[in-house]
Amino acid sequence: MLYRLSAAWARVELWCAAGLAVCVTLLILLNVVTRTAGNALFWVDELAIYAMVWMTFLGASAALHHRNSVSITLVVDLVPPRIRAIIGKVVDLVVFVFAAAMLYFCWRWFLPLDIARAGFDTVAFQGNTFNFIYAEPTLTLGLPKYLFWLVMWLFALGATLHSTMHLLAWQTKGAQS
Repeated sequence: MLYRLSAAWARVELWCAAGLAVCVTLLILLNVVTRTAGNALFWVDELAIYAMVWMTFLGASAALHHRNSVSITLVVDLVPPRIRAIIGKVVDLVVFVFAAAMLYFCWRWFLPLDIARAGFDTVAFQGNTFNFIYAEPTLTLGLPKYLFWLVMWLFALGATLHSTMHLLAWQTKGAQS
């Protein structure tokens, strides 16, 4: 069941990443056309950057599910299958610890309970916590930056799900080959 949930989450991440790749391409084309016409839209650059960042984080999380991230396998290729399986589980554990740390740091950064306690009043929240995450706008879009930073939560949740699935699985990719 955990594998199916992880696979479904990875499919959604890949579809979203693919859609964002199309958006980045269209935004860059729009930027080229408007600059060539002498009527540049400055918000297009910023939106293309945010779309690429989201695409990268969602794709990286999906890569964790599929185990096709960049890796150096020099040592792993030289050891027997039993040691390879142990190394694989250690890597799974390291990825899980990283993902759990990401969740913790997102919690500390966004402080969801504190903003809720403040009645979602950003001024009161800032006065209580000295955290200005909800007040900072983007430069050209004029939207709150935290909306774009929410991808950190999505990445942390996806990475935790995928790494938990791999950590609890009986076999690793290295042991299967």
